[in-house]
This record gives sequence, structure tokens and C-alpha cells, in this order.
Amino acid sequence: MTESPAFPRVHIATDHIGMELSAHLVRHLAEKGYDVTDHGPKEYDALDDYPSFCINAALAVVADQEAGTHALGIVLGGSGNGEQVAANKVRGVRAALAWNHSTATLARQHNDANVVAVGGRQHSMEEATALIEAFLQEPFSNDERHIRRIGKITTYETTGEIVA
Repeated sequence: MTESPAFPRVHIATDHIGMELSAHLVRHLAEKGYDVTDHGPKEYDALDDYPSFCINAALAVVADQEAGTHALGIVLGGSGNGEQVAANKVRGVRAALAWNHSTATLARQHNDANVVAVGGRQHSMEEATALIEAFLQEPFSNDERHIRRIGKITTYETTGEIVA
């Protein structure tokens, strides 16, 4: 992996409920120095199918990471649950639903989560922004027990083998 810049590249996607929060985050994070790619949607559609947006953002995170670029993802929705599920279907993604500061930072520290899901209906704009900033700024601990556990998850994901 190449040297990590101060700020990771960020891939963001949402459903129609999270569009206002997503637009805010794209501007806010870019102003802070993040390289942000918006995977949509581009216009409001109450009947949108968010999985494709979230899967595309997750695929971009994995592609960047495989290319040696420090990258993380954000998926947004009303609750964040469906968006997290969609992102987690991409091999190599560890998407975590964050609902407070602790879940946002522990997702990075313990699980080396590379995508965060946040529910736009669950938080004010300020709260959601703080959760996402906490996630983006928190490093993985590199603790042996967490590396071992993530390895077991990766083994199952790639081979279907459950390691005791």
C-alpha cells in the first residue's frame, strides 16, 4: 500500500432521504481537504433504488484500496440499514452502521471498517457530520486480535470456510 495521505479519498452514496446530508458532506469534506466522489443519486426520486448507488461507492472504495489508495466510503439513507447491507455485499467491504461517536470510532479501531452507514432521519446534520468525521479520522488499531478476527471474516468471505 502506498503512503496514506492526511485525508483518505472518500466515496459517498445515498438514497433520496439522504440527499441533503450527502450534498452537505460533499461540500464540507471537500473544504476540509478530502477528495470526494459522489456516486449519486444526482436528482431526487422518492422511488429510487439506493442499492446501485451504495454498491458503486463500495466498489470504488475496494478498487482504490486494491490500487494502494487510502479510501473510505459513506452510505446514507433514512436509517442507514439498507445502505449498509448493500455495501456489505461487495467483497472486501466492511460497512458499519454508526449511531454515536463510539460506534463510529470503534468500527475503524476494531473492525478496520472501510465504509460507514449513517441514517439521515436519525441525526441532525451536525450530529451526522460529527459521526462521519470521527469515522474518517479514526485509524485502525492494528491490534493482533482485531487483525486475526478480520482475517477470519475475510477467509469466510472468499472461501466459505469458517475458521475456528
